[in-house]
Amino acid sequence: MVCDMKFLDMLRMSCSSLWKRKVRTILTVLGVVIGTASIVVMVSLGLGLNKATMEEINQNGGLTTINVYQSGGGAYGYEVDFAGESGSKDQEEKRLDAELVETIRNLPYVENVSPVLSVNALAKYGMYECYLNIQGMQPEALEAMGIPVGEGELPKAGEEKLRFFYGNLILQDFSNAKTGEGYWMTGVMPDIDLMTDPMFVIFDMDAYYQSQSGGDSSTQPVAPPKKYLVEACGVAAGGPEDYRSYSWSVYCDINTLEQQLKKIFKNKAIPGQPTTKTGKPYKELYYNSIYVDVDSMEHVKEVQQRITEMGYQANSNAEWVESMQKQFANVQAVLGGIGAVSLLVAAIGITNTMMMSIYERTKEIGVMKVLGCDLRNIQMLFLMEAGFIGFIGGVIGLMLSEGISLIINKVIEQSGNTSMMSYIPPWLAGASILFAVVVGMAAGFFPSLRAMRLSPLAAIRNE
Repeated sequence: MVCDMKFLDMLRMSCSSLWKRKVRTILTVLGVVIGTASIVVMVSLGLGLNKATMEEINQNGGLTTINVYQSGGGAYGYEVDFAGESGSKDQEEKRLDAELVETIRNLPYVENVSPVLSVNALAKYGMYECYLNIQGMQPEALEAMGIPVGEGELPKAGEEKLRFFYGNLILQDFSNAKTGEGYWMTGVMPDIDLMTDPMFVIFDMDAYYQSQSGGDSSTQPVAPPKKYLVEACGVAAGGPEDYRSYSWSVYCDINTLEQQLKKIFKNKAIPGQPTTKTGKPYKELYYNSIYVDVDSMEHVKEVQQRITEMGYQANSNAEWVESMQKQFANVQAVLGGIGAVSLLVAAIGITNTMMMSIYERTKEIGVMKVLGCDLRNIQMLFLMEAGFIGFIGGVIGLMLSEGISLIINKVIEQSGNTSMMSYIPPWLAGASILFAVVVGMAAGFFPSLRAMRLSPLAAIRNE
C-alpha cells in the first residue's frame, strides 16, 4: 500500500526541517539574498539607463515622430521655382502642400499630421529685442507633442487674433538693443514677463533693416514696417537648465499665422516662400515641414519608408532608437551575467545544504519508505525545502535591491541629474523571486533524487 502525503503536510515538514537547522538555513538563504540582489541591481542599472535615454529622446523629438521635408530643398525645406509659373508638374507635386498633408494623414498607423510653417520675426520690448523662430502648427499636433505648460495654455484652433506660446528658454535670447548685452554675456535674465508685458513683433525684417540703414539698393528711403502687438497665450514649463526641442521656439495656430502673414505682406512675397521667375508669390502657401505622429514605435520605420517612396525626405529617431536598444540589451545581458555568478554560488550552497540534510535524515527517509510513502512525495519534500530557501532569499534579496536602487537614485539626484539611474519595474521584481525559486529547486533536484533512491533497509540501519 502506497501512502500519498498531502501538500500541506509536506510544506509543514519542509519548514520544520529548515527551522531545526537555523544557522545553516540562514547562511544558505544569505547566499540567495546576495545573488538575487546582485542580479536585480545589475539589471536595474541597464533598465534605468535605457529608460532615461528613451525619455530624453521622447522630450527631444519624440519616439513616434516623423518630420517630413522637401527632398533636395533649400534652407527653407523647398525648392525655388526658377522655371516660372509654367514650371514642371513634378516640382509642383514635390512641394509640401495641403494635398500632401491629407495623403500622409490617410496612411496606415498615422495618428496625427500637421503642416509646419516657419517664420522668423523680430520681437521688441522696451530696450530689449530678440529674433523669434515662429512655428505655426495645428493645435491638436501641439497637444500631441506633449509640451508641458508652465503658464497659460497652448494655442487654440479658430482664434481670430494671433497669440504666441513661448518656449521656456526664449528669454535667454533677448538682448539690449543698444549695448548688445544679454543673458549669455551677463548671466542675468532680462526683466520681462512674457505673459503680461506687451510684445511688439516685426514680421517684415527686410523692410526694417532697410529703413534702419537709410534705404534699399536703389537708395530710395524705405518706410519702417508696422509693429504688431502680439499677446502670449502661454509659456512652456522648465527652468534655464531644462533644454528640450521646443525650448527655443515660439508656437502658434498655423491658420491664424497664415491669415496674419497674408494681411501683412498682401501682394508681396512672404520671406521664405517660393516665387515665380518674375518674383511674384504663389497664391498658396507652402510648408517648411510636416509633423507626423505614428501610433507606436514599431510602425515608425514603415510609415517613414512610405513617405520616402513618395519622393520626400523623412527623418525620425527610429533607427537610432533601435541601435540604442540593441546596445542596452547587450549591457543588460553583461550586467545580468555578472550578477548571476553570485546566484550560481548560492545554488552550490543550496545543493550542499540539501545533501547534508539528506545525510542527517537518512533514517527518517528509510522509515517513510518502509511505511509506504510515495517516492515522488519524498522527492517533492526536498524540492520544496530547496524552493523555500530560494523563495525566502528572493524576497529578502528583492527588498535589499530596492533599498540599494533607492540609494543610487538619491545620490544621482543630489548630483543634479533628475533621471533614474536604477529602475526596477514590476516584471523584474516578480521575475527575480521566481528565478530564485527555480534556481533553488534546480539546486535541490539531484539531492532529492539521492533521497528517493536510498535503500529503505540500509537507511533504517544507518546510525
